[in-house]
Amino acid sequence: MSVIPLNHNFPFDLNIRPSTSSATRSEDTRFGEIAQASAISKFGIAGRVWEASYILLSYLDCSNRDAPDQLEFDPPPFTRMACADPLTIIELGSGTGLIASRIAEHLRVDRDLLLATDLPDVCGLLEGNLQACPAIRVQPLTWGSTEAAVALAIFLGLTTPGANEAHSPRHPTHIICSDLVYFPALLAPLLRTLLHVTSPPFRSPAGESAVIVISYKIRSLPKETPFWSAFGLWFEYAPVLALRVGLEAGAWCRFPITLDGEDESYVFVARRRSESRTWTIPENDRDLLAGVGAWGTSEGKVDDSFETMLLMSLNPVYDYN
Repeated sequence: MSVIPLNHNFPFDLNIRPSTSSATRSEDTRFGEIAQASAISKFGIAGRVWEASYILLSYLDCSNRDAPDQLEFDPPPFTRMACADPLTIIELGSGTGLIASRIAEHLRVDRDLLLATDLPDVCGLLEGNLQACPAIRVQPLTWGSTEAAVALAIFLGLTTPGANEAHSPRHPTHIICSDLVYFPALLAPLLRTLLHVTSPPFRSPAGESAVIVISYKIRSLPKETPFWSAFGLWFEYAPVLALRVGLEAGAWCRFPITLDGEDESYVFVARRRSESRTWTIPENDRDLLAGVGAWGTSEGKVDDSFETMLLMSLNPVYDYN
């Protein structure tokens, strides 16, 4: 089993620039071009706000959508739902902290908790950008590391009662992943961490695992497809659908909605397959991506859900009328 090297944010010949979007508030200088340029020089890839982050904000942050052209979503974002129980959210690969900062605006400080996680050497960036967000805690989490997952469970009070700030166990309700599927070396560690945080002791007493929300932009399909082929074996997932209301009302479409239907970005909602609870997770990363252990067998296998979605995207209209 491999663990992500600490310098993965500085690949050879790194040459990236800050991103811009209307989703970034001009008055919030923490995530603007100047702040990103400074963060990139210190933290590499983690210092940039990547494109799928803005797409995820369009789904989760209702304050990011402008009238009169509003959207309804299926499933609706948890940030717009009345939740009777406390929310415990874990964001993987939080980077600059933009997503965490905006989700936090929809949380109740007295009961909800969001853990913004990244490599230990990126946590300083997160702590600086999120220090004014009382519902957020920053925690180091190296993908693929069993020790890091154990430390996270201890912080949440799941293995040592009373170890967290609330003095009571907190089982994750949601896992946020924004633009994390890119480098081939990261695919197996990312999948392994997703399996960690949806396995005991992270599952709720009722046996439920957290809902996973993933934003993804295709960059190199041949390199990224192995992740989805393995992910679909362990998790059930589907793309978020959207319906325009107001001046441009129409049919249900895959989100994000584009004029030509050829946008190469997705927002997925996923949950761990209940039958996978008894499967053995292979220790070897190559075996994990090859599907070993899934469906309770030692043979390699793939899930074709993602390929099916790509074919559906050629005509991505879902009319429920």
